[in-house]
Amino acid sequence: MTTYVLATNHVDTSARLCDYLVDRISGSDEIHAVNSQRGGDKTDVGDIRDGEEALNVVSSRLGGIATVETHQFVRGNDPYEDVLEQAEKIDADEIAIGIRKRNPTAKVVFGSTAQRILLHSNRPMVVVPLEDVE
Repeated sequence: MTTYVLATNHVDTSARLCDYLVDRISGSDEIHAVNSQRGGDKTDVGDIRDGEEALNVVSSRLGGIATVETHQFVRGNDPYEDVLEQAEKIDADEIAIGIRKRNPTAKVVFGSTAQRILLHSNRPMVVVPLEDVE
């Protein structure tokens, strides 16, 4: 049995992560899909709905193959904190995250949830490109 944590913030991210996992998982595996919203005035009804839709993609694509649990957190944490906290709580075997190409300035100015997850976890991780490589 393998336990995975998937960090998702969009239906397209969920779809790419599912594409990665679909041939790797079996009925004994557990998948915990996590969507984290900051809350307060940084989160609106549309963000919550988009997060729920992202989680629904994981349930519908992988739920017939493995056990899937979805978690939407709206509690003021940075998204990377919620992902890592969930991975710790369930003792995840692997964390799956998606990444996009970003220019160097954007990385410095805005930071990156994926980058923070990579830097703050000692768990095995897979990084799935969210855009086709040219």
